Amino acid sequence: MEGNHVVTFCLRRITRVGANIEKKENPMNHNISADVRNHETIPTIKNRVTKLLSVGKALCAVFVGMPRADAEAFLPNPFRILSTVPTNGDLNPYGVAFVPLGFQSGTGPLRPGQVLVSNFNNNANLQGTGTTIVRVSLAGPPVVFFAGPPHPSGSTGLGLSTALAILQRGFVIVGNVPSTDGTSRTAMPGSLLVINNQGQLVSTISGPHILGPWDMTVIDKGNQAIAFVSMVLSGDVVRLNLDVSSSDVTVTSTTVIASGYAHRGDPSAFEVGPTGLVYDPTADVLYVASTADNAVFSVQDPRTRPSSGGRGTVIYSDPVHLHGPLAMAEAPNGDLIVANSDVINSNPALPSEYVEFTKQGRFITQLSIDPAQGGSFGLAVNANTQESFLAAVDDNTATLIHWRMPMADIH
Repeated sequence: MEGNHVVTFCLRRITRVGANIEKKENPMNHNISADVRNHETIPTIKNRVTKLLSVGKALCAVFVGMPRADAEAFLPNPFRILSTVPTNGDLNPYGVAFVPLGFQSGTGPLRPGQVLVSNFNNNANLQGTGTTIVRVSLAGPPVVFFAGPPHPSGSTGLGLSTALAILQRGFVIVGNVPSTDGTSRTAMPGSLLVINNQGQLVSTISGPHILGPWDMTVIDKGNQAIAFVSMVLSGDVVRLNLDVSSSDVTVTSTTVIASGYAHRGDPSAFEVGPTGLVYDPTADVLYVASTADNAVFSVQDPRTRPSSGGRGTVIYSDPVHLHGPLAMAEAPNGDLIVANSDVINSNPALPSEYVEFTKQGRFITQLSIDPAQGGSFGLAVNANTQESFLAAVDDNTATLIHWRMPMADIH
């Protein structure tokens, strides 16, 4: 760390939180159907969260490694745990995205600052079969924004992945990696679904390079956009140059810009491969979190490079703190935050972790959001001049954890 005066974005300043749900044989079967808002509902969950918060200062010091003057516990205001389970019972929330400023809502329901979450499992907890994107409500149950067609047993589901992005001109793009039986044995290439601001499917993006769209980040320029998409079935990262009209999103070119990341089917995690993506516009660098490689890579010149640069350069490889990195986001201070899948280099003493580190590969801190393994997955950051928001899913409990932090506390 550069001196003892660096205040990290949020993980160092947030006390450990999460619902201390009793661990079951399959943690993905956990389900909380009602919101926990402002510690006022569901007494059992409230009491367990309160117990966790009461030891927050001690945990903060342990996570950092030693007590620090700038590591005082910061209790966000407000703090909420919110259900992501829609009326059809879809489980296993994956992707998280904030509706951006300037989003053209039209007569649709989305407003800037709201949070969308994509579901990967159906109500029978079969992976690759979820069909819904929900708008997570701060004042009630989650509201379905998009619902794909229902799928009877033996048919192809959708399996909406962490590849979830929202364009200012009024479109939501989400990846899907479907399975007919909930296992990787029947995993299919899937596609990217283009959904309008009314929650209606308007087109589908597919092709020979769309092979399991697992995560995504976009450069949004209004009438044009660039989408970087990680492909879990091929181990590639693909650049899609997009034209964005008032009625649709179309692909003008497709380029594999990175390749060679380890990937495989997994009996518990469905598929593991390249996942989280963060684009740094100042340096023109794309950061790639590769689950099976247990490392984070940097790829140079992703906007313009004409071909693959291989895996790029390892910027963070840490067997102590990394346990299969998944989704990734950039904090307002420039640090990277990544979720651990717990399927690689597993450490039961550090379950469901979100890990913060610098782009130079220096570990900052970590935060567990669930006492069972495999809960951390999608996350997103949204910031303005006054405050910053972090939203992250716990897919063990099918909930979204939401923090709000003053920008004055972020350096």
